[in-house]
Amino acid sequence: MPVQEFTIGAFAASAGVSVETIRFYQRRGLIREPSRLFGRIRRYHAEDVSRVRFVRSAQGLGFSLDEIAGLLRLEDGTHCNEARTVAEEKLAGVRTKLVDLQRIEAVLGELVEECCEATGNVRCPLIDALQHERGDETQTPTSTRRLRRAAG
Repeated sequence: MPVQEFTIGAFAASAGVSVETIRFYQRRGLIREPSRLFGRIRRYHAEDVSRVRFVRSAQGLGFSLDEIAGLLRLEDGTHCNEARTVAEEKLAGVRTKLVDLQRIEAVLGELVEECCEATGNVRCPLIDALQHERGDETQTPTSTRRLRRAAG
């Protein structure tokens, strides 16, 4: 059975990305740049499509391109312990971000509620909290203390 070959445009379409993305991945060393056979057009193969899909799937899970490059070095499937370690580190980072996001959500929720309760010609609690966060004001409003708590 002959090997299916793609031009860069067909390759990009088959992988669900743009030609610019293919070239970017090549510059980053994530996918190979095929040689030109006898001065002809570069030809890509089905395994190149699979590799791009791997990169996109890993990006969808939050892996950086550097982390993906490391995972690609393990792609022969015999390095499960190393791959698991990379995934565990990523998972720990995700869990830390979730805690941070929950703290930010709570503070923003309180500030939005304060904004909704503000009536008349008063300073916006959110704007006030953000301005005090950057300044050296001696009086720190409650909303500013909440912002500092959210920032960690």
